[in-house]
Amino acid sequence: MQGFANFMWLLSLALILFSGFALIDAAVRREDAYRAADKKTKPFWLIILGLAFVVNLIFDILSFLPILGLIATIVYMVDVRPAIRQITGGRGRRGGSSSDGPYGPYNGGR
Repeated sequence: MQGFANFMWLLSLALILFSGFALIDAAVRREDAYRAADKKTKPFWLIILGLAFVVNLIFDILSFLPILGLIATIVYMVDVRPAIRQITGGRGRRGGSSSDGPYGPYNGGR
């Protein structure tokens, strides 16, 4: 029985870390990228992922609410995050380089 309890504790810890990573990732992404990717808004995802993180901290992993939080986190990680990274070029809050124009990098007319 102790082995199962240890496994469940590790699974719960992994779920907390996963939802925490998603929350931090959503927080550092640019707000306009969410709208450009047509993936709701940044405050929407921060609220959803924040609730998922808190639920994972409070409730046991075998409860119903952590499963919903896991689903929301997975949706963010496999759908929203790649779309935002494609728009921002993989960068978070930072923009492009100083030589980037409105349509991509400026190469000096070469």
